[in-house]
Amino acid sequence: MQSPTYLHDLLASTLFTEGLDGDMDLWALGFSAIWIKGTDLDTLAPIYQLDLSTRTPCHLSEILDRNIDDESLWVAEAGDWISIVPATADRDHLLSITAGGREALGLSMDISNRDYLHYARDGRLVTSFSPSQPELRFGDDPYALDHLMDGLRFQISADDVFDDRVDREESVSSALALIGRFTGTGIAADWFEAQHSCIRPTS
Repeated sequence: MQSPTYLHDLLASTLFTEGLDGDMDLWALGFSAIWIKGTDLDTLAPIYQLDLSTRTPCHLSEILDRNIDDESLWVAEAGDWISIVPATADRDHLLSITAGGREALGLSMDISNRDYLHYARDGRLVTSFSPSQPELRFGDDPYALDHLMDGLRFQISADDVFDDRVDREESVSSALALIGRFTGTGIAADWFEAQHSCIRPTS
């Protein structure tokens, strides 16, 4: 049986090399990613200032060094979806990027221990919530993704809960699993472990 934190642990171990501080985590570093459907790279290139002539094969494990060196972004295609890491994943950006019939999911974590999952379609916010505090939801249809949440656990446990706790790593794993279910892709095999592309920004 897989650990309930498997996807979080896989993402963290893929991103962080042995040379990084042992205390580094997805919140300390800051993590943001977007998954977009209904468009192609030629359309996205000017939005994200991508120089498609610089596209080279790349694993997610390489993106930190590449991004530090030349601000490259990891661009991954699976099924009908395109993912970009790192990428702005806030609500305003998702509303802008989905105008005209697109849809997008954005996941982000920051050093202030805030995490967000947003889903937008056709320029409107469908649902938005914090994986660690999912009871507060926003959007036109706040419970639009609930049918895909079977077996997933988000709400982190209070400090006085000792048995079968839900920690923030499990809530992030649940959010990643939810993204995989929604996009119809394997978060591990199709995204984190697969070779995709690194693309440098335009000059």
